[in-house]
Amino acid sequence: MTAEDPTGPLGGHLDDDDYPAYTMGRAAEMLGTTPGFLRAIGEARLITPLRSEGGHRRYSRYQLRVAARARELVDQGTPVEAACRIIILEDQLEEARRLNDEYRRAAGPSGPPAAD
Repeated sequence: MTAEDPTGPLGGHLDDDDYPAYTMGRAAEMLGTTPGFLRAIGEARLITPLRSEGGHRRYSRYQLRVAARARELVDQGTPVEAACRIIILEDQLEEARRLNDEYRRAAGPSGPPAAD
């Protein structure tokens, strides 16, 4: 097996942050939390796990990073629903900053014209 030609159960998904590779039990174990916590942040629509053919929840590495951030906030005393909202807002702010940077680069070195 090589990086260029991966084989095995994950195929070419070893570097894919969005591939749903982790079961609920394994995800909870990795995060040091309970399956109930993962269900709660799913109900708050912070993350939406994919489902296996058998209907079991599967989580990606990206989702685990988001869940870890939620757990960090909850461990600091933030209610689950508020933690989920904070993370959503943080993500929206990051995206707005990224778009703003793109617009600035596209405008060139002189930037947008000044308003009179």
